[in-house]
Amino acid sequence: MSAKQMTHVLIVGGGASGVLMACHLLKDPFSPVRVTLFEKRADVGLGIAFGTANHNHLLNVRASNMSAYPEDPDHFWRWLVARGDTDRLPCPDRFCFVPRPVYGRYIAGLLEILVSERPGRLRIVQGECVAFHEAPRGVDISLADGSRHEGDLAVLAAGNEIAISNQSDLYADPWSKTCETGIAADDTVLILGTGLTMIDHVLTLVHSGHRGRIIAMSRRGLLPRAHRHVETWPITRYEIPFGKDVPTLLRWIRHLVQTCEERGGDWRSVIDGLRPYTQELWQRLPQRSRRRFLEHARAWWDVHRHRMAPEVEARIKSLVANERLTIVAARLCSVEASGGGAKITYRRRGAENIENIKVQKLIECRGLDNDPTQTRNPIIRTLVKEGFGRPDPLRISLEVTNDCAVIDVLGKPSERLFAIGPLTRAVFWEIIAVPDIRVQCAKLAELIVTRASQQDAA
Repeated sequence: MSAKQMTHVLIVGGGASGVLMACHLLKDPFSPVRVTLFEKRADVGLGIAFGTANHNHLLNVRASNMSAYPEDPDHFWRWLVARGDTDRLPCPDRFCFVPRPVYGRYIAGLLEILVSERPGRLRIVQGECVAFHEAPRGVDISLADGSRHEGDLAVLAAGNEIAISNQSDLYADPWSKTCETGIAADDTVLILGTGLTMIDHVLTLVHSGHRGRIIAMSRRGLLPRAHRHVETWPITRYEIPFGKDVPTLLRWIRHLVQTCEERGGDWRSVIDGLRPYTQELWQRLPQRSRRRFLEHARAWWDVHRHRMAPEVEARIKSLVANERLTIVAARLCSVEASGGGAKITYRRRGAENIENIKVQKLIECRGLDNDPTQTRNPIIRTLVKEGFGRPDPLRISLEVTNDCAVIDVLGKPSERLFAIGPLTRAVFWEIIAVPDIRVQCAKLAELIVTRASQQDAA
């Protein structure tokens, strides 16, 4: 089949989501599809999550559930065994938590296989996509260097967007190497946020030889819970209160956890048992309840749902016990430059009095930017400005259909523009981890390949 007869898919974003999309589109050697993958970074496949070089940063999902292909769950583990990496892992079986740089090499290796085994079917272009246009017979994408690329359809795989760090000298760039942040070994450092990103940066500081005090602050002071090797609690669809409000759902989950624990189980078993249904639970929540969940329950859900590896938990507990790391539940009131550092005023959760501390540097780790109207990604910004896409009512992602088609400003789903991964959070919610994204990519790839085959037959 010639390239002219093939459906040409443009994938915008060469992180894990974009690579997984390409893998599923090109999995069948006879599918009538070819792909151009755009990534502004030199290293394709890494993105924010797997771009770290620090082997202390472990995956938050076991190796057994990190295959690129949901129908082949041991694909990643076989790759590890074939490379001889298993001897250097925290544990010698598929239930271990692998260093993220190792997984980054796995994702990048998937592209190398596609390039060698699908000659002429995959093209990788380094450059930043800045504009999108939909034409009657296809799509057109412009790059920052002025070049334009045409295709039959496009898939946006931009991934998570890092929150902008305060540009003041008081703030260290959380994504720079420690030697470039201006943090001295004995400095007192305040990290804003107590989630998984904070944990990564604590481990980075300690690994670099930092000896000073580290304070992590968030409104609730919640730390991610740790994984345990537990059996999944059996949950069937008929017992789930779909469509109920958030308080009703939380009461039901607490009752389920209590029942599980009374029978000698673990709350993790219940949360894991809910995984097949979390997207539907979110989709059937009333809009008002979704907003209430984001405001009041999200932090609690996140620390139980998105857990850290046991090895990481042990290190964090040790740092807390040795007073190297302090977790504070408080609201930040002010940051004022003071004598080569900053005077921080804050109010502890439940308290009325204001306290203050002196720190040398701050690191912003309070999450990722989700609002498409506030994005720094030029193609998403242009997309929304020109009406090819629109934000969802909660402003947490683009608005898309259940088939991942981007919905325009008039409410019409596109037939040529799709989105995957965190850009679809408003519809799928649980769509930031590889186990969820790979399923989404497989379904969208099947839709695209089926359409391409039908058009080719016609």
